[in-house]
Amino acid sequence: MATLYVSPHPDDFRSLLALIAAEFCPSSRPRIISEDPPASLNARSRPALALTAAGDGDSVLSGASAVAWYLAFQGKRAGVDSKQQSQVWQWLSFADNELTPVSCAVVFPLMGVMGVDKKLQQSSRAELMRVLKVLDQALAPRTYLVGESLTLADMAVATAILLPFKYALEPSDRKAVTNVTRWFTTCINQPQFLKVLGEIALCEKVGPVTATQNAAGKAENVAVESNNSSTNGPPKTEAQLKKEAKKREKLEKFQQKKEMEAKKKTQPAAEKKAKPEKKELGVITYDIPTNPGDKKDAISALPDSYSPQYVEAAWYPWWEKQGFFKPEFGRKSISEPNPRGIFMMCIPPPNVTGSLHLGHALTNAIQDCLTRWHRMRGETTLWNPGCDHAGIATQVVVEKKLMREKGLSRHDLGRENFIQEVWKWKNEKGDRIYHQLKKLGSSLDWDRACFTMDQKLSYAVQEAFIRMHDEGVIYRSKRLVNWSCTLNSAISDIEVDKKELGGRTLLPVPGYREKVEFGVLVSFAYKVDGSDEEVIVATTRIETMLGDTAVAVHPADPRYQHLKGKAVLHPFCERKMPIVFDDFVDMNFGTGAVKITPAHDHNDYEVGERHNLAFINILDENGLLINVPPPFLGMKRFEARTAVLQALKDRGQFKEIKDNPMVVPVCSRSKDIVEPLLKPQWYVNCREMGKQAADVVREGKLKIIPDHHLKTWFNWMDNIRDWCISRQLWWGHRIPAYFVTVNDPAVKPGEDMDGHYWVSGRSEEEAKEKAAKRFNVSVDKISLRQDEDVLDTWFSSGIFPFSIFGWPNETQDLNVFYPGTLLETGHDILFFWVARMVMMGLKLTGKLPFKEVYLHAVVRDAHGRKMSKSLGNVIDPLDVITGISLEGLHAQLTDSNLDPVEVEKAKQGQKSDYPNGIPECGTDALRFALCAYTSQGRDINLDVNRILGYRHFCNKLWNAVKFAMKTLGDNFVPSEKAQIFGVVYLHFYMLNGASVQLSGEESVADRWILSRLSAAVALSDDGFKAYDFPAITTAVYNFWLYELCDVYLESVKPVFIKADEDSATQRQAEVCRQTLYTCLDVGLRLLSPLMPFVTEELYQRLPRRKPQTDPPSICVTSYPDTTEFCWNSEEVDRDMEFIMTVVKTIRSLRADYNLTKTRADCYLQCIDAATVSLLQKYSLQIQTLSYSQAVIPLTADQPVPEGCAVAIASDRCTVNLMLKGLIDVEKEVTKLMTKKGDLEKQMEKLREKMAKNDYKEKVPAKVQEQDAEKLRQSQTELQKVTEAIENFKKMM
Repeated sequence: MATLYVSPHPDDFRSLLALIAAEFCPSSRPRIISEDPPASLNARSRPALALTAAGDGDSVLSGASAVAWYLAFQGKRAGVDSKQQSQVWQWLSFADNELTPVSCAVVFPLMGVMGVDKKLQQSSRAELMRVLKVLDQALAPRTYLVGESLTLADMAVATAILLPFKYALEPSDRKAVTNVTRWFTTCINQPQFLKVLGEIALCEKVGPVTATQNAAGKAENVAVESNNSSTNGPPKTEAQLKKEAKKREKLEKFQQKKEMEAKKKTQPAAEKKAKPEKKELGVITYDIPTNPGDKKDAISALPDSYSPQYVEAAWYPWWEKQGFFKPEFGRKSISEPNPRGIFMMCIPPPNVTGSLHLGHALTNAIQDCLTRWHRMRGETTLWNPGCDHAGIATQVVVEKKLMREKGLSRHDLGRENFIQEVWKWKNEKGDRIYHQLKKLGSSLDWDRACFTMDQKLSYAVQEAFIRMHDEGVIYRSKRLVNWSCTLNSAISDIEVDKKELGGRTLLPVPGYREKVEFGVLVSFAYKVDGSDEEVIVATTRIETMLGDTAVAVHPADPRYQHLKGKAVLHPFCERKMPIVFDDFVDMNFGTGAVKITPAHDHNDYEVGERHNLAFINILDENGLLINVPPPFLGMKRFEARTAVLQALKDRGQFKEIKDNPMVVPVCSRSKDIVEPLLKPQWYVNCREMGKQAADVVREGKLKIIPDHHLKTWFNWMDNIRDWCISRQLWWGHRIPAYFVTVNDPAVKPGEDMDGHYWVSGRSEEEAKEKAAKRFNVSVDKISLRQDEDVLDTWFSSGIFPFSIFGWPNETQDLNVFYPGTLLETGHDILFFWVARMVMMGLKLTGKLPFKEVYLHAVVRDAHGRKMSKSLGNVIDPLDVITGISLEGLHAQLTDSNLDPVEVEKAKQGQKSDYPNGIPECGTDALRFALCAYTSQGRDINLDVNRILGYRHFCNKLWNAVKFAMKTLGDNFVPSEKAQIFGVVYLHFYMLNGASVQLSGEESVADRWILSRLSAAVALSDDGFKAYDFPAITTAVYNFWLYELCDVYLESVKPVFIKADEDSATQRQAEVCRQTLYTCLDVGLRLLSPLMPFVTEELYQRLPRRKPQTDPPSICVTSYPDTTEFCWNSEEVDRDMEFIMTVVKTIRSLRADYNLTKTRADCYLQCIDAATVSLLQKYSLQIQTLSYSQAVIPLTADQPVPEGCAVAIASDRCTVNLMLKGLIDVEKEVTKLMTKKGDLEKQMEKLREKMAKNDYKEKVPAKVQEQDAEKLRQSQTELQKVTEAIENFKKMM
């Protein structure tokens, strides 16, 4: 076993890194010793890892990076491939070279390790924040630094900033780097971190670190450890002890001074603190009395900041009451032709028992965006809501309720009374999910809401069954089905969870006190009839051997050729079982002999059919053994498992039992183990319908997006099996089929299996007439028994696109809205629902139910795991919208049906992912995030914490519109049409039949922002047409944040400041206001389908171009169109891109020389006259955006004044920033000379290391790469420092 030597100091972050890395390799975790390694190991520092016996120098790793890398690699936390491993090394280098020095410089003075120098502390803190902001930027789109799970990169960087987070970064500092704080909190709450660090209390106020905080008596060790030298040095001299005493004295004085300063702080300071507290709460409510359905007050001033609770109040009831979501809105009749077209989509009906989860939220965010977009385009738009009766799920819920409240089973009540109880429950609880959908802003036409058990839809289901049965497409047969003994019903494949086991596992099974063993393979022998030979077979379900009727071997297996025509003897009955030869047997697996149980295994069923074997059913509907000899008769199936095994042992026919990885089928509703069982059921012959469904896609009549799902579609359709549609339930559509008994001796009595004796009918009278006609007898001789079973829920879902419109009756809605336009859903139900709608639509209406199918990805958590209650990662979207504490999340688990062990596991998962709970994000931010994540892939790894970033975007939007409205002024009147400009001014364009004159008065900034607005319109339009939601969110987000807010609004401030100087400036300001209004108006409309609430709130505050005729709501206003907003100019964009490069270069120079408030003159030396002219044209924008005093473009031959810092913006322009007189040159040179000396020493040390003879052989390749990168970075930095010194010397 390896031994890890670490420092005992609680704040030695290097040792902590090694300890955390060790926690990630539990199988090879080293022995931990908190003392110096023995001298014989030649370890240069702690942490040190001795891999073998002491004394073997080659087996010792020293230093945090080397030790942590080795341990992380063992624990598979060093990256999954070479690319990720390189990225991990880069972050290790970042932690060592960038973070650790500045972290120590900030924290060590507080710990008393080094003296306190105020100026040095301030500069160190500034440098720390700079580095953290770099890290913050890197973490903005990520949960972890490398890949989708925690790696050594996270461990190294987190431990490097551990001390600042504990002792130096106050809440305001942490707020400035929200992504780093979010990531750091996630890291330290991982179980491995918690085990090493315990609970970490983050800094609330900076001050000297006391002994209770960090065991200050050992603080010296931190400095020593961090400098990679051994703590086990010689005893301290008297002089050293005196020096330490002086340090402690200074520290005490510093502490006293801080306490005095704290006392001096009086009321004003307290008032200052109160303000952020109010802001941090961020909850502002809408308190103006508004009756449901009345329009929300939009006259009162907007609150200071964005608050979801305020914004989302009152709008939805008004939208609904005004009828904005109905296709009839704005037109006399839905039948009147609309040149813009029709858009119709039906909702994938959620289960009536269901509550909203993130999968629903994703589905509805996408569907509502598409619906709102089509509605704003002027199409006759219908998004039809509905709810599924969810046969099994609803019956289980109501049965549990009855047992809990009344102690009754459904059998105690009887079928009629039980169904009444279900309806009662549905009417009380069943519309909960509708309320949740409204909370998400879903613009559904609620007047058309349908429930699959409504009379209209039930009639359609009955009609569909009868037509398909009469045609022979639906037939009766006895086959194997997925049977749940707990539910006493067949279940569909989608209701079977496949639980993977790695080997022997004990699982809980309903109805059994003890857990049942799975994941083992039992081998036993059958005796060959008439000889001493035996054939050894193996099974994972030993109890099924009671139903064996044959043993199968491969026809080419030489071991069994002599057994052709022979049989084996069943040990527990008189049954002789033939040895059959079948190609399905794998002769290389086990003994090459397989037991055959045709009545209880899908593969064996087919073998039984091929060889005409006996089908012996050994299980009844409750899982009790039948058709077996005593003592097994009447036993429960898993009790028989133990009994059969013991009986085989007693007979000497048991051979062995061993672990066997396997998949166990579990009923998702009852958690029972699913049994293959032979039952007479109703089936749909899918062969011809499946071929049609495949052909329409091949011929391009039906489009499936994204097309990587086509392979799955064709695989299913081309190899489709018949569909079992019977369910042994009471809640659902009772099958309208009747078994016929003919009271006439001339007619032979029928059997349940014989389809000839089954008729279907819309009523019993109709069925009797059909039967009388079939058997050629009078109606009075016919007796009928209706099938007790109900139809599979997917049957009614399969006809949903046309049953909701009243099919088979010819209704106006059916004629207008069927076929629909689009079906949008998750790819996981492509076969279960989408394929069946296509098949049944073509079969029953002769038409496709929709023209396109868009399949979105499946939502997973931030770590890529499937959403599971037991993992604690199932999140209710309403909790993301309104926010919830960690305790609240825990409480939801306590109220669930999970067992206590799973509850604790789930709580740990929640604590790790949401240590501070989930903050209030609001509906708009959630919708925007879900759309931004929707790549056309199979999975979405959704980090709930990142949704918060889009709430900040809402706040930015809010502030931008508030500022803009203030700038527009109360008396602003927008022009009737948005301004248009072009290369040729004073030209006339035709727009919507009206000529619009180009003003030609727009400034370069106006022309640029209108060009970018047009680009955003085009990108959004293309994105919606291609279902590319990330492209839409990126286009709109970039326009608002990076183009309108960061550039345009900043660049036009001087225009408004000087607006009243003369008529020219007044006119310029007016043109600017019109441009700004156009950006707000069009920008909000672009965003509206994604963020309906905040855009409505802000849009209602804007003045209208045509107040008398403009639509009342943004949701029925026209969506910006590329034919109207066609002002995109590549030339203008290219020019502004160059200007922004110059601006960023100036800003970078200002940051390098710490010119935070001082404005400096800027000389821009250009390569040619054209560039000079361009910079002169944009000089006001450059001056404003770069905070420069004056901007002076120069040609290449014009001299630049001395005393400037220089940076190259591009090959066309060099920036010269005048520093002379603005900074203390001598002081800057001194600082740079010190830095230069340090860099030269580092480089010399590194070169010496790399020049050693055995460097290339002994040092790992990764370390060599790291050293080369360090040297390259140092050379670049040295070059910059040298240039800066030369520049400063010119000023002296």
